Amino acid sequence: MVDDCIQHKSKISEHANKDVCMFCKMASGKMVVNKIYENDNFFSIFDINPIADGHCLVISKKHFNNFLDLPNILGSELVDCTKKTVLKVLDERKAEGFNIVSNNFEAAGQLVNHFHMHILPRKKGDKVKLG
Repeated sequence: MVDDCIQHKSKISEHANKDVCMFCKMASGKMVVNKIYENDNFFSIFDINPIADGHCLVISKKHFNNFLDLPNILGSELVDCTKKTVLKVLDERKAEGFNIVSNNFEAAGQLVNHFHMHILPRKKGDKVKLG
């Protein structure tokens, strides 16, 4: 049986030691964080350097370097975590819209080599700049 996930061998090397990755530490409980939402394979937290009020991250619990390394089978759980996080943060922050951003590889602005997406709650005229 062919795996429904075609693994992309990214130019960013796998972490030899998962203890170095801060998102792996969060996922394993070695680093305590306040989670907004979580399911079996993803969790969300507020960003420590927000560019918008309520800026948060959806992070994979298992280490994947970027979006291309995620198995297709995790798609519905990624959407679940993203939607539930968005709905909660939009309500709490009284936001009128949102952006979902995933930076993949250094050239695109990826700073942490562990899959995550940014959720940016938006309000009309908020001056948030993307890119």
